[in-house]
Amino acid sequence: MNILVNGKTDKGRVRANNEDNLYLDEKGGLLVVADGMGGHASGEIASKIAVDVIRDYFNAVKEDRAALVGKYREEYSETTNHISSAVNLANVAIYEAAKSNSAWQGMGTTVAAALLNGNRLSVAHVGDSRVYLVRAAHIEQLTDDHSVVYEQVKRELITKEEAQTSEMKHLLTRALGSSSEVEVDVDELTLAGGDILLLCTDGLNSMVSDDDILSAVVSTHDPATACETLVNMANNNGGKDNVTVITGYMRKKCWYSFLLNIKEWFRR
Repeated sequence: MNILVNGKTDKGRVRANNEDNLYLDEKGGLLVVADGMGGHASGEIASKIAVDVIRDYFNAVKEDRAALVGKYREEYSETTNHISSAVNLANVAIYEAAKSNSAWQGMGTTVAAALLNGNRLSVAHVGDSRVYLVRAAHIEQLTDDHSVVYEQVKRELITKEEAQTSEMKHLLTRALGSSSEVEVDVDELTLAGGDILLLCTDGLNSMVSDDDILSAVVSTHDPATACETLVNMANNNGGKDNVTVITGYMRKKCWYSFLLNIKEWFRR
């Protein structure tokens, strides 16, 4: 099983700078988005620490020199435990960095990370950045937002529509860097050819509905086109926040080789 991946980040139409960060490794199957928070440029620093630490952790995994951080969860695979460890390590790094510099105090970040191992997907996240799965023209949010309004929606105190306009929609109940330890939500599932993965910061889903996200990603087989379309949609709808998107299209090996051959033919 192979995956075709692309990502895009944009500061949006309102914010002066971009506090989002992303990392993608198509060959290694690692995808990460992070949405920083904090005064001045510290949000950008926090999100960059997160993606850098997770990237470096999996480089260490490849060399068999990465230790597991936090409690090992027997109900999940070693791969899923590794991605949980990477996020835990990122949390410690951000927390310690904030303690070492008064200008960075209070900084933090959300993170959503996905790792593909064959046809198995491991997901880890903290905060309200999201991972979606599109399968058979249906979109499913794989992650639960760690936010005040999401808790209200789950308890049926407000509707999803009311959550979109709530003044508390940006209040998080969990983020990296706020304390020395953090609870990391993880999940794992099996992917199939034709599945589409989407990781995003809330600058996308706060501006674009799930149905419109679905329409955008199924209208193309090119992840770069999908990312460009989604960022433009968020900006055209107001662009009130930084927006970051990664899309990954699952291909069976024969189709992947076919696409590469076609690409090479057009280069000649």
